[in-house]
Amino acid sequence: MSIHNRLKVLNTIIETGLIPVFYHPDVEVAKKIVAACVAGGARVAEFTNRGDFAPQVFNELSQYFAKTDPKVILGVGSIVDAPTTALYIASGANFVVGPNLNPEVARLCNRRKVSYSPGCGSASEIAEAEELGVEIVKVFPGDSVGGPQFVKSILGPCPWTRFMPTGGVSDTRESIAAWFNAGVAAVGIGGNLIKKEWLAAGNYDAISERTAQVLAWIREIRGVSPIAGIEHVALYPYAGATAQSLADWYGQVFGFKIQDGKSSIMLEASGPGRIELMKEGETDRCHIAVRVFDFDETATMLRAKGIELEEPKVAPGFKAAFLRQSDPAGNQVHILWRQS
Repeated sequence: MSIHNRLKVLNTIIETGLIPVFYHPDVEVAKKIVAACVAGGARVAEFTNRGDFAPQVFNELSQYFAKTDPKVILGVGSIVDAPTTALYIASGANFVVGPNLNPEVARLCNRRKVSYSPGCGSASEIAEAEELGVEIVKVFPGDSVGGPQFVKSILGPCPWTRFMPTGGVSDTRESIAAWFNAGVAAVGIGGNLIKKEWLAAGNYDAISERTAQVLAWIREIRGVSPIAGIEHVALYPYAGATAQSLADWYGQVFGFKIQDGKSSIMLEASGPGRIELMKEGETDRCHIAVRVFDFDETATMLRAKGIELEEPKVAPGFKAAFLRQSDPAGNQVHILWRQS
C-alpha cells in the first residue's frame, strides 16, 4: 500500500513542480535512475507501466526505496484500467497517472485515497475528471492538444484547474517558462530529462545535473528564492557547559531527539530545523546553517552581492561552505545543500 498520503503527494508535486517520468526493465538501472533524480532535487518519480513484467520491476523498486529512502514518492503511469491500478497500489504506488480518463480508476483511487491524474485533452474531459475527484489533470499529449495556449484557454473560465502536462515538455528554459507562465502546477518530463544516451553510458550524474537545472528554472520562473530556510543553529559550550549538558537540558525541557556524533550532538523534533551542539570551541558565538535548494545557484547569488565563500565541503548528497564574512555579531554562517 502507499506509504505517503494523498495530500502529501499532491502538495509535493505542486511544491517541486517536476515529475521525472521513466521506464526501464532492469530494476537495478531503475534504482539508479530514481536515485539520480533525487540527487538532483526531485522528490517524486513516475514509473511507466510498459513492457513485460513491469509490475514486478515496480514492486522491487518500491520495496527498495521504502527501506533505503522512504522520503521518495514513487508513482505509476500509463495506467488505463482498474485491475492494473489495484496491482500497483498493492505494490506501493503513491499516485497513479494515465493517458486517458477512466471513471473506474478514479473511483478506485478515491477509495484508497491515492492521487489520480488522467490524461485529458478537452474542457469536457477535464470537467468530468474533476467531478470524479481529480486534483491535478494531466494534459496529454501536451504538444498535440494546444500546448501552453490550451492551458491558458482552460484556466480563463476554470481558474481552479491544476494542470500537469507531459509530452511536449522539453528540458530547456524556454519550454519550462512557456508552460509555467501559462499556469501549470507541474510538468512531467521523460526522455528529454532521462536521456537514452546517458543511460547507455551509465552517466547518471548528467541526469542529476539536468534535474537540478530544471528545478532551478522552475523556482526562477515562479519567483521562488533558492534559499530554503534555516537548517540548524550551532551552539558552542562555554560558561561551564558542555555539549552533553546542553543536550540533556534541551532533551528534558523540549523532548528533542538526541543524535550523538563525532564532533557534535544534533537535536531535532518532528518539524524542520535543528540545533547542533558543538563538542569543542569555547565561545559565546554560534554558527548558522542556511539550507538551500540549489548550492551553485545560491553561491552565484551571494557572489553577486559581494559575499565570497570558503572552499566547499562536498560529499554524496551534501554540499556546504562557510561565508568568508561573519554576520554583524560575529556569528559564522554557512550554506548547506542536502539531498532531500
